[in-house]
Amino acid sequence: MPITNAMVLAAGLGTRLRPVTDTLPKPLVRIAGKPMIDYVLDLLAAAGVTRAVVNVHHFAGQMEEHLGRREAPHILISDERDALMNSGGGLAKGLKLLDGGPVLVMNADLFWIGEKPRQPCNLKKLAGFFDPERMDMALLCVRLENTTGHNGKRDFSLSEDGRLTRYQEGMANPVVYAGAIAMDAALLADAPDEAFNLNIYFDRAIARGRLFGLMLEGHWITVGSPEAIAEAEAAIRRFRPEG
Repeated sequence: MPITNAMVLAAGLGTRLRPVTDTLPKPLVRIAGKPMIDYVLDLLAAAGVTRAVVNVHHFAGQMEEHLGRREAPHILISDERDALMNSGGGLAKGLKLLDGGPVLVMNADLFWIGEKPRQPCNLKKLAGFFDPERMDMALLCVRLENTTGHNGKRDFSLSEDGRLTRYQEGMANPVVYAGAIAMDAALLADAPDEAFNLNIYFDRAIARGRLFGLMLEGHWITVGSPEAIAEAEAAIRRFRPEG
Protein backbone atom coordinates (compact mmCIF):
# COMPACT_ATOMS: atom_id res chain seq x y z
CA MET A 1 0.00 0.00 0.00
CA PRO A 2 1.30 3.49 -0.81
CA ILE A 3 1.79 5.89 2.06
CA THR A 4 0.37 9.36 1.36
CA ASN A 5 1.03 11.12 4.69
CA ALA A 6 4.41 12.28 5.97
CA MET A 7 6.12 14.25 8.73
CA VAL A 8 9.31 16.24 8.19
CA LEU A 9 11.37 17.06 11.28
CA ALA A 10 12.61 20.59 10.60
CA ALA A 11 12.58 22.47 13.92
CA GLY A 12 16.22 22.15 15.01
CA LEU A 13 18.46 25.14 15.69
CA GLY A 14 21.23 24.09 13.29
CA THR A 15 23.91 25.22 15.74
CA ARG A 16 26.72 23.26 14.04
CA LEU A 17 25.98 25.10 10.82
CA ARG A 18 26.61 28.55 12.28
CA PRO A 19 27.22 31.27 11.17
CA VAL A 20 25.05 30.25 8.19
CA THR A 21 22.09 29.58 10.49
CA ASP A 22 22.45 32.89 12.32
CA THR A 23 20.15 34.40 9.71
CA LEU A 24 18.07 31.53 8.35
CA PRO A 25 16.79 28.11 9.42
CA LYS A 26 18.92 25.10 8.54
CA PRO A 27 16.32 23.49 6.23
CA LEU A 28 16.46 26.59 4.01
CA VAL A 29 20.24 26.44 3.54
CA ARG A 30 20.80 26.05 -0.18
CA ILE A 31 22.76 23.13 -1.58
CA ALA A 32 23.53 23.53 -5.29
CA GLY A 33 20.97 26.33 -5.39
CA LYS A 34 18.14 24.39 -3.73
CA PRO A 35 17.01 24.55 -0.08
CA MET A 36 17.61 21.27 1.72
CA ILE A 37 13.98 20.86 2.71
CA ASP A 38 12.94 21.02 -0.94
CA TYR A 39 15.12 18.01 -1.71
CA VAL A 40 13.25 16.19 1.06
CA LEU A 41 9.77 17.34 0.05
CA ASP A 42 10.46 16.54 -3.60
CA LEU A 43 11.48 13.00 -2.62
CA LEU A 44 8.25 12.63 -0.64
CA ALA A 45 6.12 14.01 -3.48
CA ALA A 46 7.78 11.64 -5.96
CA ALA A 47 6.89 8.76 -3.65
CA GLY A 48 3.20 9.68 -3.71
CA VAL A 49 2.94 11.68 -0.50
CA THR A 50 0.14 14.24 -0.81
CA ARG A 51 0.18 15.73 2.69
CA ALA A 52 3.17 16.48 4.91
CA VAL A 53 3.44 18.00 8.37
CA VAL A 54 6.54 20.15 8.91
CA ASN A 55 7.49 21.32 12.41
CA VAL A 56 9.03 24.78 12.79
CA HIS A 57 10.88 26.70 15.49
CA HIS A 58 14.08 28.49 14.41
CA PHE A 59 13.14 31.41 12.11
CA ALA A 60 9.68 29.87 11.89
CA GLY A 61 8.32 32.76 9.84
CA GLN A 62 10.87 32.14 7.09
CA MET A 63 9.92 28.48 7.05
CA GLU A 64 6.20 29.20 6.80
CA GLU A 65 6.72 31.71 3.99
CA HIS A 66 8.87 29.29 1.99
CA LEU A 67 6.61 26.29 2.54
CA GLY A 68 3.55 28.31 1.63
CA ARG A 69 4.85 28.60 -1.93
CA ARG A 70 4.91 24.84 -2.47
CA GLU A 71 2.10 23.13 -4.36
CA ALA A 72 2.97 19.52 -3.53
CA PRO A 73 2.78 17.97 -1.13
CA HIS A 74 0.19 19.97 0.80
CA ILE A 75 1.96 21.32 3.90
CA LEU A 76 0.62 21.45 7.46
CA ILE A 77 2.64 23.38 10.04
CA SER A 78 3.35 21.99 13.51
CA ASP A 79 4.33 25.09 15.49
CA GLU A 80 7.10 24.65 18.06
CA ARG A 81 7.87 28.34 18.53
CA ASP A 82 7.15 28.10 22.25
CA ALA A 83 9.31 25.06 22.97
CA LEU A 84 11.44 22.61 21.02
CA MET A 85 10.11 19.07 21.38
CA ASN A 86 13.19 17.07 20.28
CA SER A 87 12.79 14.38 17.61
CA GLY A 88 10.27 12.20 19.40
CA GLY A 89 8.18 14.93 20.95
CA GLY A 90 8.11 16.85 17.68
CA LEU A 91 6.99 13.77 15.79
CA ALA A 92 4.30 12.91 18.33
CA LYS A 93 2.93 16.47 18.23
CA GLY A 94 3.00 16.68 14.45
CA LEU A 95 1.27 13.35 13.92
CA LYS A 96 -1.79 14.71 15.72
CA LEU A 97 -2.39 16.91 12.67
CA LEU A 98 -2.84 13.83 10.49
CA ASP A 99 -5.64 11.27 10.40
CA GLY A 100 -3.61 8.31 11.67
CA GLY A 101 -2.49 5.27 9.75
CA PRO A 102 0.85 4.71 8.02
CA VAL A 103 3.22 7.64 7.67
CA LEU A 104 6.67 8.39 6.29
CA VAL A 105 9.00 10.41 8.51
CA MET A 106 12.08 12.29 7.31
CA ASN A 107 14.66 14.70 8.68
CA ALA A 108 14.82 18.03 6.85
CA ASP A 109 18.62 18.23 6.64
CA LEU A 110 19.47 15.09 4.68
CA PHE A 111 18.55 13.61 1.34
CA TRP A 112 19.86 11.31 -1.36
CA ILE A 113 20.60 11.36 -5.05
CA GLY A 114 21.38 8.78 -7.70
CA GLU A 115 18.24 6.64 -7.67
CA LYS A 116 17.79 4.57 -10.82
CA PRO A 117 15.27 6.04 -13.28
CA ARG A 118 12.11 4.09 -14.08
CA GLN A 119 12.52 2.05 -10.90
CA PRO A 120 10.55 2.38 -7.63
CA CYS A 121 12.14 5.12 -5.55
CA ASN A 122 13.59 4.50 -2.10
CA LEU A 123 10.58 5.87 -0.25
CA LYS A 124 8.11 3.82 -2.28
CA LYS A 125 10.18 0.72 -1.57
CA LEU A 126 10.31 1.61 2.12
CA ALA A 127 6.52 2.05 2.20
CA GLY A 128 6.05 -1.32 0.50
CA PHE A 129 8.55 -2.99 2.81
CA PHE A 130 6.86 -1.78 6.00
CA ASP A 131 4.66 -4.49 7.51
CA PRO A 132 2.85 -3.33 10.67
CA GLU A 133 2.12 -6.93 11.61
CA ARG A 134 5.86 -7.60 12.06
CA MET A 135 7.35 -4.14 12.47
CA ASP A 136 7.07 -1.12 14.71
CA MET A 137 9.23 0.85 12.29
CA ALA A 138 11.11 0.30 9.06
CA LEU A 139 14.19 2.50 8.67
CA LEU A 140 15.97 3.41 5.47
CA CYS A 141 19.66 2.59 5.91
CA VAL A 142 22.83 3.24 3.92
CA ARG A 143 26.38 1.93 3.74
CA LEU A 144 28.95 4.32 5.18
CA GLU A 145 30.85 4.36 1.88
CA ASN A 146 27.73 5.72 0.16
CA THR A 147 27.50 8.84 2.34
CA THR A 148 28.77 12.41 2.18
CA GLY A 149 28.97 14.64 5.25
CA HIS A 150 28.46 11.86 7.78
CA ASN A 151 30.56 11.69 10.93
CA GLY A 152 31.60 8.07 10.34
CA LYS A 153 29.38 6.59 13.05
CA ARG A 154 27.67 3.30 12.24
CA ASP A 155 24.23 3.16 13.84
CA PHE A 156 22.91 -0.37 13.42
CA SER A 157 23.76 -3.89 12.38
CA LEU A 158 21.38 -5.24 9.75
CA SER A 159 20.66 -8.96 10.01
CA GLU A 160 19.86 -11.28 7.11
CA ASP A 161 16.16 -11.21 8.01
CA GLY A 162 16.10 -7.41 7.97
CA ARG A 163 16.07 -6.78 11.71
CA LEU A 164 18.18 -3.98 13.15
CA THR A 165 20.19 -3.95 16.37
CA ARG A 166 22.44 -1.23 17.79
CA TYR A 167 25.88 -1.52 16.23
CA GLN A 168 28.84 -2.51 18.37
CA GLU A 169 32.41 -2.80 17.13
CA GLY A 170 32.97 -6.00 15.18
CA MET A 171 29.32 -6.70 14.40
CA ALA A 172 28.41 -7.81 10.90
CA ASN A 173 26.75 -5.66 8.26
CA PRO A 174 27.04 -2.17 9.83
CA VAL A 175 24.75 0.51 8.42
CA VAL A 176 24.00 4.19 8.91
CA TYR A 177 20.44 5.32 9.64
CA ALA A 178 19.45 7.40 6.61
CA GLY A 179 16.85 9.51 8.40
CA ALA A 180 13.68 8.07 6.82
CA ILE A 181 11.09 5.93 8.61
CA ALA A 182 7.91 4.10 7.65
CA MET A 183 5.63 3.52 10.62
CA ASP A 184 2.04 3.67 11.83
CA ALA A 185 1.09 6.83 13.68
CA ALA A 186 -0.56 4.70 16.37
CA LEU A 187 2.91 3.68 17.58
CA LEU A 188 3.24 7.06 19.29
CA ALA A 189 -0.26 7.10 20.76
CA ASP A 190 1.23 6.62 24.24
CA ALA A 191 3.96 9.22 23.76
CA PRO A 192 4.45 11.90 26.44
CA ASP A 193 3.48 15.49 25.69
CA GLU A 194 6.93 16.84 26.55
CA ALA A 195 10.16 16.71 24.59
CA PHE A 196 11.86 13.33 24.17
CA ASN A 197 14.24 11.61 21.77
CA LEU A 198 12.90 9.20 19.17
CA ASN A 199 15.70 6.77 20.04
CA ILE A 200 13.49 5.61 22.92
CA TYR A 201 11.12 4.06 20.38
CA PHE A 202 13.98 2.64 18.32
CA ASP A 203 15.25 0.81 21.39
CA ARG A 204 11.80 -0.44 22.35
CA ALA A 205 11.35 -1.83 18.85
CA ILE A 206 14.77 -3.51 18.96
CA ALA A 207 13.89 -5.14 22.29
CA ARG A 208 10.77 -6.61 20.69
CA GLY A 209 12.55 -7.64 17.49
CA ARG A 210 10.37 -5.19 15.55
CA LEU A 211 12.87 -2.65 14.17
CA PHE A 212 13.67 -3.43 10.52
CA GLY A 213 15.90 -1.85 7.92
CA LEU A 214 15.92 -1.48 4.15
CA MET A 215 19.01 -0.47 2.19
CA LEU A 216 18.99 2.81 0.29
CA GLU A 217 19.82 2.93 -3.39
CA GLY A 218 21.97 5.89 -4.41
CA HIS A 219 24.17 8.32 -2.49
CA TRP A 220 23.15 9.88 0.83
CA ILE A 221 24.02 13.44 1.83
CA THR A 222 23.86 15.23 5.17
CA VAL A 223 25.03 18.76 5.93
CA GLY A 224 26.16 19.47 9.48
CA SER A 225 28.73 22.23 9.10
CA PRO A 226 29.53 25.12 6.75
CA GLU A 227 32.36 23.05 5.25
CA ALA A 228 29.92 20.24 4.46
CA ILE A 229 28.01 22.48 2.04
CA ALA A 230 30.85 22.35 -0.49
CA GLU A 231 31.23 18.59 0.04
CA ALA A 232 27.51 18.08 -0.64
CA GLU A 233 27.62 20.20 -3.77
CA ALA A 234 30.64 18.28 -5.05
CA ALA A 235 28.76 15.01 -4.51
CA ILE A 236 25.79 16.35 -6.45
CA ARG A 237 28.06 17.33 -9.33
CA ARG A 238 29.50 13.80 -9.41
CA PHE A 239 26.07 12.22 -9.69
CA ARG A 240 24.48 14.94 -11.81
CA PRO A 241 27.32 16.30 -13.96
CA GLU A 242 24.78 17.85 -16.33
CA GLY A 243 23.54 20.04 -13.43
